[in-house]
Amino acid sequence: METGTILFEIAKPPPSENDDDVESEPEDVDPNAGRFVRYQFTPQFLKLKTIGATVEFVVGDKPISNFRMIERHYFRDRLLKSFDFNFGFIIPDSKNTCEHIYEFPQLSTDEIHEMVDNPFETKSDSFYFVDNRLIMHNKADYAYNGGIGAM
Repeated sequence: METGTILFEIAKPPPSENDDDVESEPEDVDPNAGRFVRYQFTPQFLKLKTIGATVEFVVGDKPISNFRMIERHYFRDRLLKSFDFNFGFIIPDSKNTCEHIYEFPQLSTDEIHEMVDNPFETKSDSFYFVDNRLIMHNKADYAYNGGIGAM
């Protein structure tokens, strides 16, 4: 946040020509399938104090009431930080952008070394609710050994 540096960007792939073909999509597809992201950062990422994440989403033809996101970050079995974002009401047929501000937990030097030495054991779960009903669950895992040569 302090420097305005972009650390990463994720975009939904553009629709393919077959997306309009109803027969190409099986009816029993899990709506949460593919809702997993794997991040790889350098160890310096763990020394940041605050980061911002800009999220863009589109709402269909029905309004959304009480939209809320809860996000939890873990290293192994230890909760590092929990975030709770309330969006409230969102109008139908709208394209929306919001920025989440994340204040990082203070980590000891030993904790940082352990997280760097154990890639992808840091994980997060993001839960999205409308009117207190879970509508989507995203998962991610993180490595902080990017830029480090083979050991």
